[in-house]
Formats: sequence, C-alpha cells, structure tokens
Amino acid sequence: MSTAIAKNLMAEMKLLGMFGAFDDIIASATRDQISYTEFLDTLLQAEADYRQERKTGYRIKAAKFTLRPAFEDIDFTASRSISKAQIKELYSLQWLSEGRPVLLIGQTGVGKTFIAQAAGLHACACGKSVLYMTVTTWLENLALARSSGTYLRYRDKLARPDLLIFDDFGMRKLSSTEAQDLCEILEERSLGKSTMFTTQLPLAHWAEVIADPVISDAIRDRLEHAALMIDITGESYRGVKARKLASKKHVA
Repeated sequence: MSTAIAKNLMAEMKLLGMFGAFDDIIASATRDQISYTEFLDTLLQAEADYRQERKTGYRIKAAKFTLRPAFEDIDFTASRSISKAQIKELYSLQWLSEGRPVLLIGQTGVGKTFIAQAAGLHACACGKSVLYMTVTTWLENLALARSSGTYLRYRDKLARPDLLIFDDFGMRKLSSTEAQDLCEILEERSLGKSTMFTTQLPLAHWAEVIADPVISDAIRDRLEHAALMIDITGESYRGVKARKLASKKHVA
C-alpha cells in the first residue's frame, strides 16, 4: 500500500493523530531503521496523544475558565504564606479523588483565583470535568433558572462536574433561598465530587453573609470537617507584578 493510500484511509477513518504525524514517523522510521512493531507503536501513540489533547481541550472549553494559569507559573518570590508543599498537595489532586471540598482563603490580590483555575486546568488535563464560575454569575444564573422554571435542571448541571469552582464567595450576602440552594448543591455533590471556594472570609465568618443561621450552620458543617483549607496571607500579587514590570522598564 502506498503512503498516499494509507493517508487517505487514515483521513477517511478520522485517525487524524496518525494522519498528522505520519510523514514525520515515516521519515524517522527510515532514518533510524526501526522495526514494524515500533513503527506501529509510534503511530498508535500519536493517535492516542491527539485524542487525549482533544478531550482535554473540550473539558477546558466546557469549564469556562477566565484564565489559563499553570501551577508552574506561581510566583513564590512574593511574600505570601502559601507554601510549595501546599501547592504540591493541590497539584496531587488527592483531594479531588477523595471528593473533598477546598477553601482558598485570603485577601484580594493574593492569587486565590489564579490558584483555583490552575487546579481546575490541571484537573482537566488529568481527565476530570470542571466548571468554574464566580458566585455573582452563579446567583444570576440561579435567578434566571428559577424564573424560567429550570431550577432542577440547573442544579443537576452543577452537580455533575468532578470539580465545581465558586470564585469570590462572600462578595454579597445570600438570601435564605439562595443559601438553601447552595446547601442543596453541596449535598448533591457530597458523594465523590469536590467543590472549591475562593473567599476573603474564613469559614467561621460565613454566617455574616448567609441570612439564615440554620442553613449557615448546615453549610459550615458540610465544609469544616472535610475541607482542605488553605489560608493565603501576604502582599498582593498584583503589586509584585507591577514592581517587576517597573523594574524591567527601568533596566531597559
């Protein structure tokens, strides 16, 4: 069979990973005189890698991230309390395998959103489904779902991802109904699914933004005994970045 016919068959069968890598693999096989078995292994690996990359791309798109950060990009030169050991623990995704909640707690600018989305992107790369949203977006979608009679469908949507990230919890107070909705989501996700919050409020202060004290206690109970809590203190990452940019301009 000629290479042209082989490539046509790959295209027809949608073996696009093989198709894209075929010419390079043929050239390498000819140069290095590899066996037919090695040649086939390389072709199959190219197809497997291509399909994995596409699946990861779909998961990232579905997650609706606003950033594309990586753990490798975290700047440890800033004077912040988060340690490499804590980042390593997040990177391991053991908490995700165990279905544990995660709370990233700290003031504005310390990198909570960056770290949360880095964890989400890493989870996508490891085959996990993720959904990211700010709490403001969640509340807007919640109000729309209730007004259109699609609340149960929306709640089911939030229950499905392996990891659900709520960014900026505590920026506004929750009504009793909204707090009950959050409690129901946490209950739906309590068996094997992780929920991550970024917030300026330590868990002990969540009652300040949850109107109903009974529901507040129920939410705290679902989190405080199982959650991985990381307190991040120190200077604003934005300030560190601004100084570095100013330093570069000065050198230039």
